Amino acid sequence: MSDIEALKAEKAKLITEMLDMQKQFIDIEHDHGISGKDYYYSQEGLLKDYREVYMKKAMRVVELSHQIVGSSAL
Repeated sequence: MSDIEALKAEKAKLITEMLDMQKQFIDIEHDHGISGKDYYYSQEGLLKDYREVYMKKAMRVVELSHQIVGSSAL
């Protein structure tokens, strides 16, 4: 597998994980009702952890995208 193929595979895996996270979050939201304020301002627990993990994955997807096309992230 080439370096580009490996980067693309990692990117695809992360996107799949992010979609799974979104589905799980939607289920929790429907079951418990979560306001935007709860989501963005929660400083502990599930919502804080979700935001942090999701953001790390999203930032890695951006990095991988730049590496795949040979550009640099600003």
